[in-house]
Amino acid sequence: MVTIATLQVMKKLRVFPVLILAACTMTLLGCGVYTMRDISIPPEVKTIKINFIENRASYVNPQLSPRLTNRLQEKVVNQTRLNRTNEDDADWVISGYINEYRVSTSGISNQQASMNRLSVGCKITLKDNLTQKTTNYDVIRNFEFNAAQSLQQAEQAMAEDILKGLSEEIFNRLFSNW
Repeated sequence: MVTIATLQVMKKLRVFPVLILAACTMTLLGCGVYTMRDISIPPEVKTIKINFIENRASYVNPQLSPRLTNRLQEKVVNQTRLNRTNEDDADWVISGYINEYRVSTSGISNQQASMNRLSVGCKITLKDNLTQKTTNYDVIRNFEFNAAQSLQQAEQAMAEDILKGLSEEIFNRLFSNW
């Protein structure tokens, strides 16, 4: 025979796992486990304009500027709450240019170059039209490749890594307090 007290204990036991799960979730959220999304975008900022990132480096990879601009625009739209616009009166306006694109030797074996490093750098400007403040950022990423490859072969092989690395670095500088 099941008593009322037994039923009350059974009800409490069913609720117990839910309470544990809720407590764990609140603990994790309270400890600062969060995504990068909107981490340092003031609530009054609603719109963003991302200008074409020009290539002013001494060596110009003709694919890089349009693809980097596109990748950054996609990243901002997909990972923030901001609405992208082409209007100059956007709350934030991002502009910039590639100012460095150079190859150097990064590894030597048997008195010959074994590894090369492609350094790609950008100057990025964030203009905040709400506060009339302008902030400049220097971003540089290095990409290693086998010295037996030509620059064109390395560019082709590393194209996706270059775009991903640069767009992530720019995004993090703009939207994080790093």
